Amino acid sequence: MDYVHWHDRPKLKRPVLVAAFEGWNDAADAATTAAKFLRDHWAARQFAEIDPEEFYDFSATRPQVQLVDGLTREIVWPANELYAASVPGSDHDVIVLLGVEPGLKWKTFCRQIVDVGRELGVEMFITLGALLADVPHTRPVRVTGTAADPELVQRLGLQRSRYEGPTGIVGVLHDAFSTASIPSASLWAAVPHYVAATPSPKAALALVERAAEMLGSAVPTTALEIAAASYERQVSEVVESDDDVSEYVHRLEESTDDGDDDELEIPSGDALAADFERYLREQQGE
Repeated sequence: MDYVHWHDRPKLKRPVLVAAFEGWNDAADAATTAAKFLRDHWAARQFAEIDPEEFYDFSATRPQVQLVDGLTREIVWPANELYAASVPGSDHDVIVLLGVEPGLKWKTFCRQIVDVGRELGVEMFITLGALLADVPHTRPVRVTGTAADPELVQRLGLQRSRYEGPTGIVGVLHDAFSTASIPSASLWAAVPHYVAATPSPKAALALVERAAEMLGSAVPTTALEIAAASYERQVSEVVESDDDVSEYVHRLEESTDDGDDDELEIPSGDALAADFERYLREQQGE
């Protein structure tokens, strides 16, 4: 754990590590929004962080400058922070890892996380992710849970992943935890591709509910439910203002309701994106 900076080493009961990363694995910010919601609900406190120096090309993932109290300039570096909390009603405590997908030395980065898991006795590793898909915003969010361990698949009602192709840090971490003989599972929410740039509290809500179910803990989600309803309403207003997009979404709805996964012809998203940005500006101006 050469790059883990510990503030303290919490004493935890059969902990589960839940992780989400900004970047390739986080369509519409759904995964990190869900992880932050769980962290805040459980009042998790930070106990460690990973030094970013070895893991980022800062010309590609740039640090940010912010003003403190409107006066003092502060550099904010890409962060990977670890939080710990007790989970009421669950047999497990939880560790939440919130981070930014690294650009360098993924094997070394993953070893840091696995070593933290070993140090604290982590019994299971769960990642939250979100991907763009041909799904309508008006239907329940599809969350797919996958695992490599047959016992975990059976016990938690998951699927064996059959994906082949490019992967992100989430995929590499699962391989590292599997090599370390720590069971792992992955939850992925499907986000409508035609509103890819808009944060989706609806997808975040679906991830929170599924993660809480796996941990055996009830999590009040009223705030996310309100945000999700507002999101769906605003997206619907924009979609209905464009006949081509409205027709496309209607076909997506029919395909989803029929269980038909055939590809649909995707209209240009440029007009929709422009309409949506204009709509949000108008709403903010009211």
